Amino acid sequence: MAKATKVMISVPDDLLERIDRAAGERRTSRSAFLQEAARRELGWPDPVAIDAALERARAALAGAGRFESAKLIRADRDARDRRR
Repeated sequence: MAKATKVMISVPDDLLERIDRAAGERRTSRSAFLQEAARRELGWPDPVAIDAALERARAALAGAGRFESAKLIRADRDARDRRR
């Protein structure tokens, strides 16, 4: 997680009331609400960062080979059932 920095900004009273009301409706803090609003406005996360993360994931899975996910899920479920 990135380091958080406190900032002071000026916001009109009516806008601050709307921010606080919206944050309360979402059961989050004013800071969390404003962070999410900024991320949405800025198009966060960065598409370049997403592409880089996908490339790292592809590289990590390159040698994994093919598999059938349904078989893995069934085997895991059956193993849990046997332990009960």
